[in-house]
Amino acid sequence: MDCLKEVKVLSPTGILGYGFPEESFLIGLAKNPDWIAVDAGSTDPGPYYLGSGKSFTTENAVKRDLTLLMRAACERDIPLVIGSAGGSGALSHLERDKKIVFEIANEFGLSFSFATISAELEREFVVSEFKNGKISSLLPAPEIVEADIRNSAHIVGQMGVEPIIDALDGGAQIVLCGRCYDPAVFAAPAIRLGYSKALAIHLGKILECGCIASVPGSGSDCIMGYLRDDSFSVEPLNPLRRCTVTSVAAHTLYEKSNPCFLPGPGGALNLSETSFCQESERRVKVAGSSFVDSGKKTVKLEGTRFAGYRTISIAGNRDRIFISQVESILEDVKRQVAENFRRSLFPYTLDFIVYGKNGVMGDLERCQHTEGHEICIVIDAVASKQEEANTICSVARSILLHAGYPGRVATAGNLAFPYSPSDVAMGEVYVFSIYHLLEVDETSELFPVTYYNIVGGQVR
Repeated sequence: MDCLKEVKVLSPTGILGYGFPEESFLIGLAKNPDWIAVDAGSTDPGPYYLGSGKSFTTENAVKRDLTLLMRAACERDIPLVIGSAGGSGALSHLERDKKIVFEIANEFGLSFSFATISAELEREFVVSEFKNGKISSLLPAPEIVEADIRNSAHIVGQMGVEPIIDALDGGAQIVLCGRCYDPAVFAAPAIRLGYSKALAIHLGKILECGCIASVPGSGSDCIMGYLRDDSFSVEPLNPLRRCTVTSVAAHTLYEKSNPCFLPGPGGALNLSETSFCQESERRVKVAGSSFVDSGKKTVKLEGTRFAGYRTISIAGNRDRIFISQVESILEDVKRQVAENFRRSLFPYTLDFIVYGKNGVMGDLERCQHTEGHEICIVIDAVASKQEEANTICSVARSILLHAGYPGRVATAGNLAFPYSPSDVAMGEVYVFSIYHLLEVDETSELFPVTYYNIVGGQVR
């Protein structure tokens, strides 16, 4: 069998809308990439964006990035594949980014074949699959119950490479996906051409975060992947950055519970025989990765449900006596708030996040002693109505501001507020309700493809 020629994959940025230097992008285009791919979303910003249907990237930022990408793809007649449209990949996110695609096409008179792939699932379909025993827990998520599904505002499935390959086979040059496995947009065109699934997905794992795998790292800069039939290489396009064995290997392993097996749709990457080699000063070569088929097809489901309204207040304190007693002080504030509202009919939650003590790790914090000279306290109140959340936050803030404690001398306020007003209504709160696996026979019905023919900027 003849060796496959080297293909080049250009990744402009970690997430569409995060930006990238135009100079880096032009360097990449000068190397004649075979396709451009970019991830556009993540669950990292939390459940709010899927639940609300809003995006964590702005239209202006996405349009800036997408204009450069679309014009380059059309001028060079190469594919452009975009994953997890609008941040969370639900139908509303897909529609927003589709609108931006149409706007850019019209403004620049572009001509191309275009496909969108939907990833949002109907609740009744998911309920039916649950009743058929097709949904299993994805640890550490708890076992799912029917109410989790019915109470979800939006449910998406995370597509793998197959729907993207279908869209490319259908003639699409630019493909806009709903919720998508991050490496899939980079790997799908390669797997379609016959390249190793393992190497293509591993390369996608590196490229999907832009230049984070370089030194110095950045999620807002361009990187190129070079894929061959037996290995791949990665190289940042900004001359101020370089890839090292450590930076590429570290990025391969991040966000994973097992250093040798990286699970994804349909199986897992096996890295037990993977090698990383410094190919040049700025370029690293990777070989030896394999793919272990799971023997069944599964789709990760993500769903969120409405949980109330939030109000927060942010304040600082630098009194060492207060700081030494902060835990007991905050517990007493909670007690007093509960006493004030023991006759009220509305439920609420009140929490305090203490930065400078354990604000990042919470109960998992191993350092038991607060050594800093100042702390930041975030008062976090959630209730079923915004006014109720406002009330709980306001009362908690007032009690904490003037709370007495052993050793206190001054009678001025305990808190320093950086902002006025001190309380901020954050609006709707969502929590993850579904983070599970759905077993399927085929994925094509879950992720329907819609085609558009765009000529001179007009949809035909």
